[in-house]
Amino acid sequence: MRIAVAINPRASFGSRTYAGAQTVDYFRAAGGDIVELREAGFAELASAVERALADGVDALVVVGGDGMVHLGVNALAGSAGTASTVPLGIVPNGTGNDFARTLGLPLNDVAAACRRITGGIASGGRPVDLGRITADGGCRWFAGVLSAGFDAAVNDRANAWRWPRGKARYNLAMLRELVVFRSIEYTVTDYTETDDGDTWHQGAMLISVANGQSIGGGMRITPDALPDDGLLDLFIVRPLPRIRFLAVFPKVFSGRHTGHPAVEIRRVRKVRLSARNVVAYADGERIGPLPLTVDVVPGAVRILA
Repeated sequence: MRIAVAINPRASFGSRTYAGAQTVDYFRAAGGDIVELREAGFAELASAVERALADGVDALVVVGGDGMVHLGVNALAGSAGTASTVPLGIVPNGTGNDFARTLGLPLNDVAAACRRITGGIASGGRPVDLGRITADGGCRWFAGVLSAGFDAAVNDRANAWRWPRGKARYNLAMLRELVVFRSIEYTVTDYTETDDGDTWHQGAMLISVANGQSIGGGMRITPDALPDDGLLDLFIVRPLPRIRFLAVFPKVFSGRHTGHPAVEIRRVRKVRLSARNVVAYADGERIGPLPLTVDVVPGAVRILA
């Protein structure tokens, strides 16, 4: 097989830097024709991936975290909205690895992740849904979760910091953001399996649209979400005093927050979100300001797992 291996040089903030080389060595030893893709930045790497796909490969493997998964699904799904013929393999080596968690992939274990990919090649891969974001006439895709509220503001703040590294940076950014954060007034239109759209106004701390289960390295905001059920989970946390919000926070890691009266989860096939001065993130990557529309495209990509 001809396999393109795209490597994020900033995975896990520079640690575990040999994961890319180990991945390449693994598939070369297995007899693969490997196209190794290394670039200094995401934009350059995305262009290199597009060129490799245009030249023809049998699989794309990304080495890194959720940002690399985001790069991979956007390269494969493109603008067609139909299932990609090139499957995606994931070697989780980032900080959060949240979509890899949803899929049950081995984290920070290159050999085990490569074995899963090899097994996926033999079986033909697993069809997985993607979320499709439409805004300002453009289209972006995400694999895990789109955040548009407190969680997105935390992501924005954490990305601006150089220290500390790892998940501690996200947790500290959350505590800092909580000091200044105010609830948001949203306009929401959701389309469930059976209706043609219901619009309402919603005050909330955050609203997320999830294809995966977690954000922030294991915060299981939608613990029952499935990436292959043809639906998205609309996650809403209504306004809470800071102390009560902090009391709910530890429960998110175990998924026990779903019974809280301020928490609501709806299964939808499409949702439109609008709010003033809110920037959305998806798979931890900046998307842009609301309004935007998200719908699900079933089986949009095959995962080698």
